[in-house]
Amino acid sequence: MIRNIQRAGALFALVVSVSAWAQSSTRVEEFYFDDDRKAQQTFQVVKGSDDEAVRRLMQMAERDGVNADKASAQLAHLLMSSGRLQEGKSFYAQLLQRHDQTSGLHRPLLYRYGWDLYRAGEHGPALAQWQQLLEGRGIRPAWAPPTLALVLWQLDRKPEAVAWYAAAVRSEPAKWGRGTLPTDLLRDWTDAERADLAKVQAAWAKAPPAWP
Repeated sequence: MIRNIQRAGALFALVVSVSAWAQSSTRVEEFYFDDDRKAQQTFQVVKGSDDEAVRRLMQMAERDGVNADKASAQLAHLLMSSGRLQEGKSFYAQLLQRHDQTSGLHRPLLYRYGWDLYRAGEHGPALAQWQQLLEGRGIRPAWAPPTLALVLWQLDRKPEAVAWYAAAVRSEPAKWGRGTLPTDLLRDWTDAERADLAKVQAAWAKAPPAWP
């Protein structure tokens, strides 16, 4: 797979074309209770994030099978986290081409790719990945309201961000409706991300939207 990485440009273009979804709104539902652990699983085939870990993951990614794809997913994350964005995106593009909605890797790939894009400052494409996880599946994951509230706030779509935050409050008012954010539910978030979500919470508290 490594040897074919140059061919991933076309695949990458196909994947990021869904970023057009980020210009439209995913309808906000009333409640979001689903655990959705499948989407939130992490890929850690090799411990560490140094050059040696990257080398080992590249070797594993050359092989066939599920473990090779999980190694590729971890490698994509490490590459994007270290600023090698195009390489990381190329790996994600190839993985998403191979793993459609019938694959057990499809949801975690979209979820993790969304976060890697968000943390690279690419908020529109990040939203596009997360929106795909909410389309046509009949699942209402608990992670969705705060996550979409965060990214929509960054996109300056503040009324939509507040509407999504309100869905979190409707779902778990004791956790999201009080003055402090439930950090136990945001333990994988950075301090900056929690601070930005606190701004959404403050906007919601100032003018809670009615439902529906």
